Amino acid sequence: MSDGELFSHVDHSALESEKITAPRYSYWRSVFRVFFRKRINVVILTLFAIILAFTYIYPAINHYDPYANILEGWTKHLTPSVAMEALGHNIHYILGTGASGQSTFDAVWYGSRISVSMAFLCAAINLTLGVVIGAIWGFSKKVDMVMTEVYNIIGNVPYLLFIAVLVLIFSAGFWTMVFALTITGWLGIAYFIRTQVIIIRDREYNLASRCLGTPITRIAMKNILPFMTSVIVTLAATEIPSYISYEVFLSYIGMGMSDMSLGRLIYSAENAMLTPGWQFEFWSPVVVASIITIVLYVVGQNLGDASDPRTHM
Repeated sequence: MSDGELFSHVDHSALESEKITAPRYSYWRSVFRVFFRKRINVVILTLFAIILAFTYIYPAINHYDPYANILEGWTKHLTPSVAMEALGHNIHYILGTGASGQSTFDAVWYGSRISVSMAFLCAAINLTLGVVIGAIWGFSKKVDMVMTEVYNIIGNVPYLLFIAVLVLIFSAGFWTMVFALTITGWLGIAYFIRTQVIIIRDREYNLASRCLGTPITRIAMKNILPFMTSVIVTLAATEIPSYISYEVFLSYIGMGMSDMSLGRLIYSAENAMLTPGWQFEFWSPVVVASIITIVLYVVGQNLGDASDPRTHM
């Protein structure tokens, strides 16, 4: 083989040299690809969709009247088998009836709608305030001095005690519970975000951006907050179930909402726990509250893991 065949000149093209041969990367497409890679996530997500359907769609298409059978004394405290035999074989009585002859199944999902709505609303308010204030807190030294003192004072007050006092002061309703859970609930999230911002803000590429004159707002929005997506999703995974737990616990000790939430149902059926044949009235809202809490937590945790770019490789 001649030298001309072995060696040949290669033309240089500036446009061709800028092309990247690596496959195109999409953050959210990668998140969902990693999330759905595990079959258990598909099962949990399906269960989550079923719970949401029963929480919001079922009460909307079935009018629930807790006092519809109150004048019929024989309909009170019926077991599932007796209730279905006496009132008809339908989904309303698969968990029996309660103290007023009402459907326990309908009552549980009607209460779930109130508890889950409160949890989602509180999480949206606390996460929004926590992330925004935490980002400012992490960048500004003046804000850091003030907010650190505020956190040291308010953060050391037991959160549950603070909520209980506010519920006692105001009328125990839906919006009172939302106010009690959000008035200081964002502070812990803001402190956590502040710590994460301080860790990330002094990395080399952020220092280089500041030296080149990039505004701090742009650095926060483009360099730091997207990096913390998995952290924020993981926070949401722990926050949403915790609000349901707070509501159930406060209602169980008689300090919760006056609305018929899951906690209120458990509190109302407390005496039925020890009465033979009435246990379904107590354990039904307990089991449903536990399932909702666990499913919300697992979905959030797995979505938080999938949101971490290090899992996309």
